[in-house]
Amino acid sequence: MKMLDLMNGADESHRAAFRAGPVDEQSRARLAATGLDYRRLAVDHDGFAGWLQSAARGFQDSERTDEQVSAARDRSGYRRLTGVYDPAAPMADAPVATIASWLGELTVPGGAAIPSCAISAVTVAPTHRRRGVARAMLEGELRAAQAAGIPMAMLTVSESPLYGRYGFAPAVASASWQIETKRAAWIGPEPAGRIDFVTRDRVRELLPALHERARHRFPGEIDVPGSHWDGFAGTNPAAEKVGEKRAVQYRDAEGEVRGAAVYAVRENHEDFTKATVTVHYLIAETDDAYAALWRFLLELDLVAEVHASELSIDEPLLWMIADQRAAKVAIRDHQYVRIIDVVSCLEARRYGAAGTLVLDVSDPIGLSTGRYLLEVDDAGAGRVTPLDDGDAPAGAVEVALGITELSATYLGAVSPATLAAAGRVKTTDPTAAARVLGWHTAPRLSIWY
Repeated sequence: MKMLDLMNGADESHRAAFRAGPVDEQSRARLAATGLDYRRLAVDHDGFAGWLQSAARGFQDSERTDEQVSAARDRSGYRRLTGVYDPAAPMADAPVATIASWLGELTVPGGAAIPSCAISAVTVAPTHRRRGVARAMLEGELRAAQAAGIPMAMLTVSESPLYGRYGFAPAVASASWQIETKRAAWIGPEPAGRIDFVTRDRVRELLPALHERARHRFPGEIDVPGSHWDGFAGTNPAAEKVGEKRAVQYRDAEGEVRGAAVYAVRENHEDFTKATVTVHYLIAETDDAYAALWRFLLELDLVAEVHASELSIDEPLLWMIADQRAAKVAIRDHQYVRIIDVVSCLEARRYGAAGTLVLDVSDPIGLSTGRYLLEVDDAGAGRVTPLDDGDAPAGAVEVALGITELSATYLGAVSPATLAAAGRVKTTDPTAAARVLGWHTAPRLSIWY
């Protein structure tokens, strides 16, 4: 099937078609041969509660109440839900494995956003492990995305070793910060404009529009499904401890709202001058908004520490405090991506330098295997042409790599030279490959999904 129009992104008709699409026949037959039933279900189906309870169990969460099931149903209409069922199990209406996905958009180097299959809620019951269930589901979802013309897949993971065998690669790292406020001492800008408290309902209105305007600044950011904003803002009626969340907005000198933050304060009952602030979400459309919001949080009264997560590994904040050692920063893998259509993905992004590469790509499940000529012009735009084996223009840099490694470099998080040094890539000129495939802005993703 022809790939979706990358210039126009994913509209609602594309999203609806993907939600309603059939399960992959190859995976269905593989699971049927072991006595398991692989099927998709709609959010309004009677089996939704069982699917949700199985997913919660898979993540070692507590059983969902009727109110939580109802709230989840109301907020899950954007997702394609699939389950694996065991007719011989005592609870035959509850799946022994789950997966959810939806058609979203991923920001790539240069600011374009490409259609991408976002995958979530991957669980397999411990009673059904090592039976090929996870493989069938993940490969099935990738083939379903390919059949729908979606060039990329993406996910955030709780169990990182699982996904490399399917071609996914860690492509966006995230940083968790723990900041000693008095030691940090603000030396950053002091923008004009003002910070004001707003209600949780008001910040729920602000966040989607702010994010939509800001997400194209950073490779790795995605379009956030509407229901996620209730979680950040504390407006989901089924959530716990929402009353702890406080919200502020930043308005610039012209009176336009350019940023917002949601945070919570935990008192220290041994010393009331040493409370801890947890930043649940901070969005800044402009550099002034970023500086104003962070300064506000670091200078709150009676606060000794500020904690924040899902930050970039290259935050300007580090250069806005007098003592960088006041911040303890931990880095971990966060978002994984998986190229499905090499030509569409490589032509969608921009590049760090002009050059000509021949990419010899291997793929463990055969979706993207091939040789590809990437020609990048002086403006950073790339043109990709599939090649026959052995074909290569004179002067082209040869790069042999797996789809996992190509996906790892896609957003600019890792250099091909680093992967070559690690034995993951073979190339005739690692420096030239690194210049072409590099990007000047570190990728980031500010949410889990």
